[in-house]
Amino acid sequence: MGTLVESQIEAALDALRRRDGGEAENVRTQDQYLNELFRTIREQVFMVISTQQPVARDLRYLMGLQYIATELERMGDYAVRIARMTSTLVALPDKPLRAEFGLMGELAIGQVHDILEAIIDQNVPRAREVASRDNEVDRLWHRVFEDLVKEIGNGQTDADGALRAVTLLLVAHNLERISDRVTNVAEDIVFLETGQVVELG
Repeated sequence: MGTLVESQIEAALDALRRRDGGEAENVRTQDQYLNELFRTIREQVFMVISTQQPVARDLRYLMGLQYIATELERMGDYAVRIARMTSTLVALPDKPLRAEFGLMGELAIGQVHDILEAIIDQNVPRAREVASRDNEVDRLWHRVFEDLVKEIGNGQTDADGALRAVTLLLVAHNLERISDRVTNVAEDIVFLETGQVVELG
């Protein structure tokens, strides 16, 4: 499931960069499989809880995995939203993307990749380090937000320009939310390994 989420985000960003409506549609189609994986994990967790009645660390481990699966499923939803926004952009006049989108995309993909390794290795220090990168994504998001809102508000953009700016705002927001979900996964890893509920955001 983690591997699919990572590839979905990469494909959505590639479709955005290349203005590829076909690839964007593939991202939307693949989401159904991701949702099926999520349902399978949830059903397996519930089955183990109901039949084995786990306690203490075993129960915490199962609940931690359930929380992580939920966050991964949400990340997949954000990839689909980016793909949907790409379909809108493809129909508009082509203009170069701001550099911040490439930077935010690289950071988000790197975070997802590294947090998946932290899950596999059950590595709490690594999870905390990955979560700390959310600050840079937030900084880029605020820069994009301010610039695009200014672009819309200056009264010099036509209808297509305004729609493009709003659509890009939504793309940037979804990238920022992926990073937030990675932070949630980092918190889940800490809970899974230590039993502590922490706030890393």
